[in-house]
Amino acid sequence: MPKMKTRRAAAKRFKVTGKGKIKRFHAYAGHKFTKKTAKRKRNLRQADTVDKVDVPRIKKMLGV
Repeated sequence: MPKMKTRRAAAKRFKVTGKGKIKRFHAYAGHKFTKKTAKRKRNLRQADTVDKVDVPRIKKMLGV
C-alpha cells in the first residue's frame, strides 16, 4: 500500500508541537490594520492551538 500524502495546504498552516498539540496562526492578520486596535493586532501575532474537535481531522491531513 502506498504512503499517505501530506496535504500541502495544511502543512503550510499548521505545526505539531512536541507534546502533539497542533499550533495555528490567527486569521484576519493580513491587511487593513488601520481599523484594528493595537491590542487586537498584538493578539493576532500570537500563535494558538487548534480546538480539540478539529485535531483528528487536521492530524489526518498532516499524516501524523
